[in-house]
Order: sequence, then structure tokens, then C-alpha cells
Amino acid sequence: MSDRKLSQPQRLALDLGPLLAFFAANWKFGLLWATGVLMITTFIALAITYWLTHKVARFTLASALFIGLFGALTLYFQDPWYLKMKVTLIEFTFAGVLFIGMAFKRLFIKDLMGEVINELTEGGAGLPDAAWRTLTLRWGLFFVAMGVLNLIIWHFFPDSVWVAFKAFGLMICFMIFAAANAPFLARYLKD
Repeated sequence: MSDRKLSQPQRLALDLGPLLAFFAANWKFGLLWATGVLMITTFIALAITYWLTHKVARFTLASALFIGLFGALTLYFQDPWYLKMKVTLIEFTFAGVLFIGMAFKRLFIKDLMGEVINELTEGGAGLPDAAWRTLTLRWGLFFVAMGVLNLIIWHFFPDSVWVAFKAFGLMICFMIFAAANAPFLARYLKD
């Protein structure tokens, strides 16, 4: 099979499938069973992605590794603390990478999104570094906020609310935040 890109429906199914399975398994069997389901379906989605495209994005691979590690700890110790903490650790890790990169004049957001943004800008010129720094700062602060929000929901709400937040809330927050950055990016994009 040759290298190819996933269609939007395929990408959505592979991204949402494990989360929907996690949500359903939690509802039917509880959080520990749902953790196992999340681990299995995440690695199935990863394998399917690789089989179809012959590559896996670093972000997707890092997320799968976190799920595998913290899911295994959750199951081994029979304590969902590890799975719940994973969300905050991932968010803080992403924020840390962005902020440390900025401190060393490396804009990792540009590495992740640059190719796509370049295609959308006039003449493929991309964004100026000042705009990339603004985006890096915004996304770094967003990841910190999501990590803190996870801690709040985890500590002050029942497991069912936390599972819904993990399965759907994080993605909704991500989409809202990305849309909120659209006017900023629109200044640089071609008509």
C-alpha cells in the first residue's frame, strides 16, 4: 500500500473512536475497564493510521505512549489516579515544551503547523516569527489552563463528569480555542 493522507472522516474516526469507546466502557463497566478499552483502541487506531499512511504524527505517538504508560499504571495499581493525572501531565508537558522552546528561540508550533499555514498564506510566505511567538504563547497558556481545568474537574466532580470531560470536553475546548485564534491567523492568510 502506498503512502497517502487520511480523509477527514477517517481521521475523525481514528481520533474519536478510542474516546467514544472509553466513554461507553466507563458507562457500562466502570473506569478501570474503560482504561483497558482506551489503551487497546488507541493502539488499534495507531496501527490503522500507520497501515494506511505509513507514518504516525509525533503528537499522536506521544499521546499513545502516555496512554499506554499511565493506563498500565492505572491497571497495575487498580487506581484511576494515574489515568486522571495523565491528562494534566500531557497538557503541562506540551506547555513546557512550547515555553522552553521559546526561551531557546525555537518555535515548535511553527514546526507542527508551519507547512499547513504556509500553504494558506499569500505566496506561501508563512507567518512572521512574531506571529509564531504569539501563537506559541497562546497555545502554551491554553495547555496550562487545560491541565489546571483537568485537576479541578478530577478533584471536585464525580468520575462520570471527568470521563465526559476527557472524552469530549477537552476536544471541545481545543476546537473553541483554535477557532478563537482564527481572526489572528486571518490577517496573514490569502483571501
